[in-house]
This record gives sequence, C-alpha cells and structure tokens, in this order.
Amino acid sequence: MRVAVIGGGRVGTAVAVLLSRSGHGIVAVAGRTATVARAATWLPGVPFLPATEAAGLAEIVLVSVPDDALGSVATELAEAGAVAAGTWVVHLSGAAGLDVLEPLRQLGARRLAVHPLQTFPDVEGAVAALPGCHVAVTADDEEGSLLGERLAADLGATSFRLADDRRPLYHAAAVFASNYLVATSAVAERLFAEAGVPDPRAAMRPLQEATLANVSRLGPVAALTGPAARGDASTIARNLGALGSSAPDAVAAYVAMCRVALDLAEQAGRLDAAGRAAVEAVLAHWDG
Repeated sequence: MRVAVIGGGRVGTAVAVLLSRSGHGIVAVAGRTATVARAATWLPGVPFLPATEAAGLAEIVLVSVPDDALGSVATELAEAGAVAAGTWVVHLSGAAGLDVLEPLRQLGARRLAVHPLQTFPDVEGAVAALPGCHVAVTADDEEGSLLGERLAADLGATSFRLADDRRPLYHAAAVFASNYLVATSAVAERLFAEAGVPDPRAAMRPLQEATLANVSRLGPVAALTGPAARGDASTIARNLGALGSSAPDAVAAYVAMCRVALDLAEQAGRLDAAGRAAVEAVLAHWDG
C-alpha cells in the first residue's frame, strides 16, 4: 500500500523503513527540519513534502507526532481537505484514542491506532527492536483491526487488540514497565556512586538483568526479593536513614515503592500481618 509518514521522528521513520522492506511504498515524508536529514539517511529517494501534500498521495497516512500535536495535525489535514474519503489514518500513540482523529473521520477517512510496545532511543535501535515486539491495535471495525494486524505482521511484530477506552490505562502500564524502570535505574546509579561503588552501571547490570529474567520466568510476585518481602523493618529503617542524609529527594519514592513491594509480598503469602505492621511503622516515620 502507499504510505505517507507525517512526523518522521525515530518511531515513524523506523516503521516506514520496515514497511518499505515488507513491500509497502513510502510515497512521502513530512515533518520538522530534522526530519529531512533523517529521511535522507533512512528513506533515500522519498520526497519530503508539506503534510497536506504528503497525505494526498497515500492510502495510509501514518501520523507519528507527539501526543499533544495529534489533534492539531488532524485538524490541519481536515481543514485542508488533504485526506480523501476511504483513506486510512493511523496514529502511533499509546495513550491517545481514536477520537483524536475525529475531524478526519467526519470527512470519510478511516481511523486506526497502532502502538508498538517497545522503547526507541534512536532510529537504528527502533529498526532492530520493532521485530519481535508486541503491538496494540485499536480500530472502529473488523476491517480496521485486520489492517492493524497486517501492519504489525509486516513489522515482524505480534499484535493484540486493545479497546479504545483502555488505551490510557495500557499506556500507564507501559510507563511503569519502561520509563519508570529507567528513572529508578538513574536513582540507583546515583546512590551506588554516592556509596563509593566503582562503575555503578556495570555493577548493577547483572542484578537488573537477573531481576528481569526472574520476572519473565516466575512473574513479579514470585520474583520479589528484598527487605519488604522479608518484613525486615530494621533494614528498611537503615535504608531510609541513609537516604535522608545523602539523597532526601529519593525518600518519597522509596516509601511508595516499599508499599507496593509489601502488597506483592502479602499476595505471595510471604509476609504476615506483624511483619507488615513493623515495616509500616518505619514508613510512617518518613511519610510526608
């Protein structure tokens, strides 16, 4: 199918590269100044055009812009009459639903949301990571779902259908699974360095890799270890005392995640009421 890419960032460019390799024709790319160089590197020969011109050339308009820009891009294309009736408009946002494309639907366009559940720090990494990932597909009808599944397969990915009203919750889960994993890793790296551990990132890598492997193999509840799982209130008190002295900004996060860990430990039947009460007494001292 003929595909135009509106917003040639990391994800949009990588998706276009893989769709091209699977036989789709990338007819145009639109975006900001940086898109020109990115498209020249990864999509040589594909014309760089204004969004309203690019959209008119395609059977599928792939919109890969920041979530906050989706509405304005849809409105711009609708007001220009740039998308013909029957054209598929596909956005790659995880949190946004189909409603953001409503101005185009009113003109006869078909709506589809396709979100790869993967992290993409650069185009090269995205091209490598998309095959094998899972892709959430949200559509208005069966035809749209089948197209989304076909596009996912063309990326080398595994698709699943996601209800439109569950997309924000789904995306919140993705934030916990990826973004907050990075954020907690940054805190851990800083604390290891403060404690005097040489090359903190290398030191914590085996621990993190083993942890993720255990989560995959056993599930989060069974994979949990550490002082919260043991009800070890004295260790948690020492941890919080050290954070209070050296990294007070990390105290609130430690307390919040400790309570999550307590819940998991209780689910696993590894923490009794007395153990939880002892830990909660320590946490209460640091609340607020």
